[in-house]
Amino acid sequence: MATKVYSIKNINLLDGTEVEISPLKIKYLREFMDTFSLINNTKDDDDSILLLLECVKIAMKQYYPKMKSIEDIEDNIDMPTIHEILEHAGGIKINDDSKETVKEQANKNESKNSWDDIDLVKLESEVFTLGIWKNYDELERSISMPELMAIIAGRRDLDYEEKKFLAAIQGVDLEASSDRGQKEWEDLKARVFSKGQTTDSKDILALQGQNAQRYGFGIGMGLDYEDLR
Repeated sequence: MATKVYSIKNINLLDGTEVEISPLKIKYLREFMDTFSLINNTKDDDDSILLLLECVKIAMKQYYPKMKSIEDIEDNIDMPTIHEILEHAGGIKINDDSKETVKEQANKNESKNSWDDIDLVKLESEVFTLGIWKNYDELERSISMPELMAIIAGRRDLDYEEKKFLAAIQGVDLEASSDRGQKEWEDLKARVFSKGQTTDSKDILALQGQNAQRYGFGIGMGLDYEDLR
């Protein structure tokens, strides 16, 4: 059975240093996405690449804090690795072989990776009641979006099982009742685990991380796909 909430990858800097990358903690993801949203204001490809390097600099606060400047990144990371970091950190895909400019590709990513329509405060409030974190800043420094969604999913499953048990004692079958809001929740999880690539919980791209556990497989867990766009 699959047990991964998200995938972890190792990259190599030009000096041979190995760095582990995983989904950004919410605090860094928020800063990463806020910076990336400025892609529409860039003038040309050079300007767009500089903005993407700023995104990488933010990601390195988590991955490799010793790397503090754009110059550090340019001196220590090649472009293929930069693209890997962008994709793993925020689901931003840049293809060197594409006929589209970097800005055009980035603009497509911006449209599908915007988190503006996710009520993050509501989601964080749901897990904050567990009493594990002293404030929201500590929460955002501690967990990533896939971890947040996995915690909420687990908590909701436990709450539902308890309600189902209590209802059964009274002769009520909750399984036969309405699932109002369930599809919206499943589609939100699909968006998070696919890094913005789909909002349909039935799409193959949604079968990643914690979502894959429900079926015992998923992308990166014995199932893969090829993007033919």
